[in-house]
Amino acid sequence: MAKAQSGAAAAKTAKKRVVKVEAVGEAHINATFNNIIISLTNVNGEVISWSSAGKMGFRGSKKNTPYAAQMAAGDCSKVAFDAGLRRVKLFVKGPGAGRESAIRTIATAGIEVTEIIDETPIPHNGCRPPKKRRV
Repeated sequence: MAKAQSGAAAAKTAKKRVVKVEAVGEAHINATFNNIIISLTNVNGEVISWSSAGKMGFRGSKKNTPYAAQMAAGDCSKVAFDAGLRRVKLFVKGPGAGRESAIRTIATAGIEVTEIIDETPIPHNGCRPPKKRRV
């Protein structure tokens, strides 16, 4: 026989957070050597929609291709456009392959790109690099 749920267990069910979507927002593209992650946020930084190459079903080395970035950006921007996002300020971070194709796809999805800012971290000779690769 199944037990009746107590009031504490029923209250713990998580409900989805409602994000306020305005016409203006920000797009964050994080392009690493292994994956690409695209987040579309409002001006406060609350995520409206996000997508990645891994989420789109790409595995291994195919995750870091311009085509995978294009698919992820298209999926993400379609959801945000339907929610009401129309204009974004774009922040790009990382050395990955799909940076330009992700930017182009966001623009072709109907979201106007007003500004592109590259925030790739540049070391001022910080960490010691790994040993030389022998092939």
